[in-house]
Amino acid sequence: MSTHAADPLAALAALPGVPDAVDSVRKAVDRVYGHRVMRRRSNEISSEAALRGARASAALSGADWALEEVRRRTDFGGDPEARTVGAALRLGVEVGQLLSIWRQSPLRVLARLHLVAAGDAADSVGRPRKAGESVDEPLIEAPLPGAAEVAARLDGLAELVVAGTSAPALVTAAVVHGELLALRPFTTYSGLVARSAERLVLIGSGLDPKAVCPAEVGHAELGRAAYVAAFDGYLSGTPQGMAQWIAHCGRAVELGVRESTAVCEALQRGAA
Repeated sequence: MSTHAADPLAALAALPGVPDAVDSVRKAVDRVYGHRVMRRRSNEISSEAALRGARASAALSGADWALEEVRRRTDFGGDPEARTVGAALRLGVEVGQLLSIWRQSPLRVLARLHLVAAGDAADSVGRPRKAGESVDEPLIEAPLPGAAEVAARLDGLAELVVAGTSAPALVTAAVVHGELLALRPFTTYSGLVARSAERLVLIGSGLDPKAVCPAEVGHAELGRAAYVAAFDGYLSGTPQGMAQWIAHCGRAVELGVRESTAVCEALQRGAA
């Protein structure tokens, strides 16, 4: 992302189709927040959204487990798929603890997210990758930026976050998500971290303060092929491509809303 404009994110918010996506997301979020169950049992909805979001994010990273398997399991230290699911679950818990730090020190938060995801003390954990280090990131096969470019673009992203923006939360969240996917700044779990950062922005911005709109669920439901195709739009850097990516992220949030609405309905019926 270029930072030459005073508020480059606000410029993205004006791209064709983006205002409609923003409006559609806002209406969807308002509907679930107005559900009668949300007024009484929002903590339960938040917990379930975190679980379902983690399962979905892990699925996009190659560990597509059934929800009940994720709910049932207690050991996530075995094979690579189990470690991926465990990483996603830990991130789902951690995001809520980092909201107050994000706007002041986003790079510190990203380092913390990777540390939590990796769950070990390897030298590569909790810092951007160095030149020559390999990257394990399922699904995303785009050309990998070098370490120097990663460092510079991470600094640029942090500057955007700290400076603040008049852009809607959806736009900011989509750019944070897309930029981290493009950079794959860590040797492992960059996709999980990118999707967690997207959710962090949606929560911290006030769009989804109770964390009940798991965009990860929508990204998984739309499918890996659609996710990669929309991300190619982000990588292109063209107005059309950027608008395509932002709209895709908007649809993902709306599907996350639909998931939590279904949970609300089930609780209302006494079925969950």
